[in-house]
Amino acid sequence: MQLHYIANAGIASTSGRTIPVVDPSDGQPFDEIQRGTAEDIDAAVRAARQCFDSVYSRMAPVERGRLLARLSALVAEHADELAALEQRDCGKPTRQARADALALARYFEFYAGACDKLHGETIPYADGYSVLTWREPHGVTGHIVPWNYPMQIFGRCVGAALAAGNVCVVKPAEDACLSLLRVAELAAEAGFPAGALNIVTGYGHEVGDALARHPGIQHISFTGSPNVGTLIQQTAAERHCPVTLELGGKSPQIVFADADLDAAVPTLVNAIIQNAGQTCSAGSRVLIDSVIYEPLLERLGRAFEALRVGPAAMDLDLGPLIRQSQQQRVWDFLSDAQVAGIPLVAQGTVVEEAPDTGFYQAPALLRDVPPDHRLAQEEVFGPVLAAMSFEDEDHAVQLANGTPYGLVAGVWTRDGARQLRMARRVAAGQVFINNYGAAGGVELPFGGVKSSGHGREKGFEALYGFTTLKTVAIRHG
Repeated sequence: MQLHYIANAGIASTSGRTIPVVDPSDGQPFDEIQRGTAEDIDAAVRAARQCFDSVYSRMAPVERGRLLARLSALVAEHADELAALEQRDCGKPTRQARADALALARYFEFYAGACDKLHGETIPYADGYSVLTWREPHGVTGHIVPWNYPMQIFGRCVGAALAAGNVCVVKPAEDACLSLLRVAELAAEAGFPAGALNIVTGYGHEVGDALARHPGIQHISFTGSPNVGTLIQQTAAERHCPVTLELGGKSPQIVFADADLDAAVPTLVNAIIQNAGQTCSAGSRVLIDSVIYEPLLERLGRAFEALRVGPAAMDLDLGPLIRQSQQQRVWDFLSDAQVAGIPLVAQGTVVEEAPDTGFYQAPALLRDVPPDHRLAQEEVFGPVLAAMSFEDEDHAVQLANGTPYGLVAGVWTRDGARQLRMARRVAAGQVFINNYGAAGGVELPFGGVKSSGHGREKGFEALYGFTTLKTVAIRHG
């Protein structure tokens, strides 16, 4: 049975209740986590505040960097252990789970090097004045981490917060806690003082709500659905607490007739099947120049038919979805598409070895999806790719920007002028030209526009969100 991790110690919940941990590969429980309460959140916030006031706020930036560097090394050393935890907890194939563990180590490595490089400025002003700025941490930051990439998202928000001088209280998704609880233990082993990193498990409507409402939390980062993000922002606004929100996407891949299709096709497929499509930045719409619509669909169809889905330990192209309700959500989208007469081009295969009790979904490619159909407008969060054609550049932009979201976009063309035009015209926080995702890109600022949220995580830019800017004006005559 897993415990909360507060002030470098395992703590049972005041509720005395637990939540079963289910393996998505077979649908069976294999562990338990604590069902946290508002009292548990309060204990974690108090521990964090004590740590910040007495130790962490007085620590030199270079020392914070050394702690993060040691934690990075420990995560890399324990990558296989962390990958195994996340694989069973989330259903990730072995390669994906290990890649996530190594990405977590890289986040800590990056932010370790950034700690002592967060500089202020001097500002030319009136005669007799010297004006300078410096950046200060918020203090205690709250982090609500989703289930699809627990280690990676933990690394990008908690790593930046700790580097900027904050201490953290983390609420992981109830579906995916195990790897993060272990990372908290490694943080204590690395030398982080008690209270610098605290994890409270439980349900969102109980623990997540308590974290968002707690008056001791001075900044909140949240990754999840737009509906929940709105609730968190409204709750935080009652006490003027700043919030960074990453709320998903319906990201387009725009393929022009002059694109290198040999390079594009594998990337188009991987961008929708990675993590079984349960990715905020999944390339879930492919917009294809009408000149190459049929030949590209044929190539994509062959690629989809070759995909195999099975238990995480088999390390196939896809593992299971996270839970039965997510599986049902994907089924509902596909059922609606069938009723609407949207053609299914191709589908992958769930292998015979996959238990009937697991949460599997074969990847599906659909064509001629109407731009106003929910399959083109809403986030499926499953391995479903919606294809549609466009006639010219203006039409492509209209389709690309025709959803409530604006997180990521891909543009495939050899035309250099068109590359820059599309990058400017597409509404997205990240635009990739002749690639998609840039292999993760820890260094690259990440976030969205419109309903995809606001604020930026990853890269050096994230540090600005986890600090406040103070201006000091000195009159010396």
